[in-house]
Amino acid sequence: MADTIVYGLTRCDTCVKARKWLDQHQVAYTFVDYRDHPVDGTTLRDWAGKLGGWDKLVNRASTTWRGLTDAQKAVTDDAGWLALIAAHPTLVKRPVLTTPDGQVSVGFKAPVWAERFGK
Repeated sequence: MADTIVYGLTRCDTCVKARKWLDQHQVAYTFVDYRDHPVDGTTLRDWAGKLGGWDKLVNRASTTWRGLTDAQKAVTDDAGWLALIAAHPTLVKRPVLTTPDGQVSVGFKAPVWAERFGK
């Protein structure tokens, strides 16, 4: 990776706060709205692996998750997760932050990001 990338939704309040924080701390980044630019399966699988599994990447507290059927929620393998996220991209926690050193994280907490970026 050549750049810090923030993946999320343009109108998500947490993503807006995260981007504002990056701007205020003069951290160069690219923002990708994953509803407009879906993330490919290889990248999603990589994120899940780096985060410790699909449970760390998927937001089970979301309205989208609660609206799924029990059968949809019973996914157990990579292919199932990828199909579910392809159909419902808002299931991915946000924002997803990737940095040039290969680290991946989800969510935004100013103190955590300050430590991560040395700010």
